[in-house]
Amino acid sequence: MTVVYDMDNGQLIWVEHGRAHRVLESFLTQLTEQTAQGIQAVAMDMGKAYQKAVRENLPNADIVFDRFHVVQQFSQLIRRERSYEFKKALCREDKSLIKGSLYLLLKNPDRLSENQTDKLKMLLKANRRLNEIYVLKEQLKSIWRAEIYLRMTYRLDAWCQLANATKILSVKGFVSMLQDHKEGICTFAKYDRLTSAIIEAGNVSIGLLRRRARGIRDTEYFKLKIKQLSVPEVNSMSYPSVKLT
Repeated sequence: MTVVYDMDNGQLIWVEHGRAHRVLESFLTQLTEQTAQGIQAVAMDMGKAYQKAVRENLPNADIVFDRFHVVQQFSQLIRRERSYEFKKALCREDKSLIKGSLYLLLKNPDRLSENQTDKLKMLLKANRRLNEIYVLKEQLKSIWRAEIYLRMTYRLDAWCQLANATKILSVKGFVSMLQDHKEGICTFAKYDRLTSAIIEAGNVSIGLLRRRARGIRDTEYFKLKIKQLSVPEVNSMSYPSVKLT
């Protein structure tokens, strides 16, 4: 599903099924030349198809990859590495320590209870690999605390240098991803902290709508229901039982 929002007011502008280059391009080509040239920035995920469509049709627009997508990918890395460490653990004590620790590793430390903090400390003390990854996760946040573009690039480079010092292949792969998307990530600082949080909130609502509907066959009707999500007085309407193909 491709959705387009006005980042100034949060209004849903356009929705269409699919995430291919041609899908977004079909919207962008409807814009007048004046509108297309006047768009300064587009916040999006890191899909190559979207990037291509924007670069070809919005000549003056900067692409912005916000914190959500980067942190989300590192969170997925943590999930995989924790699972790997659990499977690799030989003794029951080590497995017990790792089991159920995902929440502790992903949650902000200031939101953990005293008991949870103690459990996290025990885990990190016992498992060097998870400790290295956890430290990197916390230091990754500092990139977005930079208030200007140049400083943000310095922080990203410093983090990548630190991460590359580890022997963890998945971390090195993440570093390569950061470096490949460096400009779009750091452009975040140019536009008063522009984020795609509106889009992510909308995606959550769309997912809930899809599950509540138990699937949809009439794709045009589904798009109509998505558009209605942006109208507060319609949000409470019941959804008929239909199926998705």
